[in-house]
Amino acid sequence: MIYRTDYHMHSLYSDGRSNPEDYVAPAIAAGLNEIGFSEHLTLFRDPEDWNMKPVNLEPYFKHIDNLRVNTKELKVKTGLEVDFFPGKEDDIRSFLSPLPLDYIIGSVHYMGETTVDHGPDFYEGKSIDKLFASYFEMVLSAVSSQIFDIIGHCDLIRIFGYKPTIDLEPFYRKLAESMRKHNVAFELNTNGRNRPLADFYPDRKFLYFFREEHVPVCVNSDAHMPMRVGQYFDEAYELLRYVGFNEMAVFDKRVRKMVPF
Repeated sequence: MIYRTDYHMHSLYSDGRSNPEDYVAPAIAAGLNEIGFSEHLTLFRDPEDWNMKPVNLEPYFKHIDNLRVNTKELKVKTGLEVDFFPGKEDDIRSFLSPLPLDYIIGSVHYMGETTVDHGPDFYEGKSIDKLFASYFEMVLSAVSSQIFDIIGHCDLIRIFGYKPTIDLEPFYRKLAESMRKHNVAFELNTNGRNRPLADFYPDRKFLYFFREEHVPVCVNSDAHMPMRVGQYFDEAYELLRYVGFNEMAVFDKRVRKMVPF
């Protein structure tokens, strides 16, 4: 039996559409053993409507703690999805270090002043090849920072289906090697199925690089509404099995352990 976790979910504390409590029943129905909330936290930028203000961290932690105590059917974990900015590694690390978290997801959303998932307008008039190359370099920097436990949607740049002409294989290979070297997990993020890309992150044809490097993996929905908790997980587990994965990463108080599946 698969030990099912979903550590990437967003509630009203960031850009989700429901209270944390509303995610519990769908998680139980999906057969999950653990869930974790990972609200967006973007430091060094003016807060936008999709990320949590630092002042709301304490209420968020208390809310999830209460939910954990009152939920008997599964475990509830506390996480954050934190934006990575090159050159800000020490500041990010110092801010996050004292926080009572079970895991931290590191993500690259911003390239310049705009996020890559804001809309297709971001890509217009730009070199897709250069955008992809620059994006992967930023993700590699996030990995090597060793701030994060999980790297979120490591090729989010694919979100709108743009395809570069350059060979991406070396980027994925280098990324997998760096994750192994720096002992960082990656997620198979199923939410790409709901975007124009219509597929998982990362690109399934390069998953074998992560398997060859024995990079820890977890399956996450990136749910922004309760109905998407655990979405497409059966397909995701089947894919991971096909590639050769046989363990899942589980987190508690920033300590990772592997469980077979």
